[in-house]
Amino acid sequence: MSAAPTGSPTTGLTDKILNGVERAGNKLPEPFMLFLVLFAVTGVVSTAMAWAGVVVTVPGSEDPTVIKGLFTGEGLTWLTTTLGENFIGFPPLVTVLPILLAIGIAQHSGLLAAGIRKLFGTSPAWLLPYVVGFVGVISSIMADTAFVVVPPLAALVFKAAGRHPVAGLLGGFAAAGAGYSTNIFPTSLDALFAGITTSVMGALPGFETTAVNPVSNWFFNIASSIVLGFVAGFIIDKVLEPRLTRQGIHRDEVAVEGAEKSAESTENMRAALTPEENRGLLAAVLSAAVLTAVFLVAFLLPDSPWRNEDGDFLPESPLLSSIVFIVVAYFVVLGLAYGIATKTVRSTRDAVEMMTESLKEMLPFVVLAFVLGNFIALFNWSGIGTWIAVTGAAGLEGVGLTGFPAVLGFILLASCLNLFIISGSAMWAIMGAVFVPMFALIGYEPAFTQAAFRVGDSATQIITPMNPYMIVLLGMIRKYEPGAGLGTLMARMLPFVVPFWIVWTVILAVFFVADLPLGPGNPIFLEK
Repeated sequence: MSAAPTGSPTTGLTDKILNGVERAGNKLPEPFMLFLVLFAVTGVVSTAMAWAGVVVTVPGSEDPTVIKGLFTGEGLTWLTTTLGENFIGFPPLVTVLPILLAIGIAQHSGLLAAGIRKLFGTSPAWLLPYVVGFVGVISSIMADTAFVVVPPLAALVFKAAGRHPVAGLLGGFAAAGAGYSTNIFPTSLDALFAGITTSVMGALPGFETTAVNPVSNWFFNIASSIVLGFVAGFIIDKVLEPRLTRQGIHRDEVAVEGAEKSAESTENMRAALTPEENRGLLAAVLSAAVLTAVFLVAFLLPDSPWRNEDGDFLPESPLLSSIVFIVVAYFVVLGLAYGIATKTVRSTRDAVEMMTESLKEMLPFVVLAFVLGNFIALFNWSGIGTWIAVTGAAGLEGVGLTGFPAVLGFILLASCLNLFIISGSAMWAIMGAVFVPMFALIGYEPAFTQAAFRVGDSATQIITPMNPYMIVLLGMIRKYEPGAGLGTLMARMLPFVVPFWIVWTVILAVFFVADLPLGPGNPIFLEK
């Protein structure tokens, strides 16, 4: 078959639907403006409810919560006296920023990219799809950089192994995007989600739940990463690559404008590591072993100060409260070891510049956190969050939707919203503010609601035109298919979406039915 149809007008039903999604998504305001509007709406609604004398009582609590209005004397003084505190005290900033500083060293020293290339370069041809699938899923440790690093590298190693490079290109992107919310390693995203989850639980003052930290979903994430990596590899191997072959898609880049520059970039993005880079990885591995030994000795001593008063680590202990420090320590030590061995880190100044670059990439979120922190603070202070949680939980119980079906509905809603709101942190701030307290009232720990959100947050982002990296991918694939359009990408990505959604939901269901801990000391159900 010819590849010519990719250049034909996009008038099919799928394209019409996707174009509708694009038009609807484009009408949404930017995240900063979105939360500014939500802040104003919450202020107006809270004021109306306060004037109406609305009160709500949390089950198990004797004291009712009185709704307070923003546009009242009390509300306006609250805002003017706590504006900065709401921003600086926003929990995600406390955890995300230190981890980002550390990841900056690991990333800009070259450690993360070298590790990915090592995994690619040492894999036999038959195993490549599964390696690309697994590496793609865990590449979120590099944040959005994964979308521009993994796909071209995967294409490169596929071609070198005699396989279809476009399968590697598309498969790497699909795995990185559809599995973005999970990882076998704790990442800055874990810290971000945990911070938001913690902050929204303020809607239920005095309600006892297990504390959420960056490893509260770790066991669930490990299982998800391994299984989804295999699923991605299977789809690349058995569905995507055979279809590309049947369609007669070029295995070599075609001569298009800018091809010379593209070839030069591809040449520089080699899969094989230099001897110096291999020495750097060896130094990183050895430093990881030494650091692990130090931690084990410090934490496992019978009288370790990182144990709780009972001499244990669960359910709470200084060790669990030190997760951010531990993650930071590993990234810094391994990044420095690699950088020193490869001479990408020659002085303290180099390390500082790497951390600075990492923070620069996060500045848009820091700006967003200003309005985000104040929105969540208002949501909690006004009592609206409590009112929504109590009435919503009662409504779910009223229609009998309280078990796993309620969780399925939540996941489906997140998947649909993900077509329009690509920012996971922005969407979790909106959904978490409502569903974390609501699900807590029907018996679910906040960490479980957060885990369910992860399932709905990722899979559909690889088929929405709202994803800015779809345009980046389009530029990459046009080197092989000059006539490819967004419809081409959607069609190629769709085989990943439904299997990822179903398999990930099944994994969550297994944890739910077996009542397995989601992370260290984080159960699914609240204690009665």
